[in-house]
Amino acid sequence: MKTIGIINGPNLDRLGKREPEIYGTQSLADLETLLEDEADKCEANVICFQSNKEGEIIDKISEWANMEIDGVVINPAAYSHTSIGIRDAISGAGMPFIEVHISNIHNREPFRQFSYTSGACKAVICGMGLEGYLVALRYLLGK
Repeated sequence: MKTIGIINGPNLDRLGKREPEIYGTQSLADLETLLEDEADKCEANVICFQSNKEGEIIDKISEWANMEIDGVVINPAAYSHTSIGIRDAISGAGMPFIEVHISNIHNREPFRQFSYTSGACKAVICGMGLEGYLVALRYLLGK
């Protein structure tokens, strides 16, 4: 049975409350339930993790690389635009990553339109809301 990690970066613990006109009204718990339900349908497992701290995200990537899980869906959030450390962790993990953004970062402020982390990922999905996570999960599961 495949296992896919889900990493959500800073402020995503505020989903449903923070700027709902951009990020929607569903909570992080709602997102995790959607992903767990989809994984069950695909006979797979998901492990969900959220942190507002860059170092904790890097540590989780390293931990999962050592566990040899099958892939990661990552929304680095603001760290997409600032973190070479997370990019290096993704590059060195030896497993596929799909970067997801709830909003279309290319329709937002100029500083959000570049992602350091996306170049280390197999693919990037943005602007599909929470559905983007499901698309990324299905892709990593080969469904």
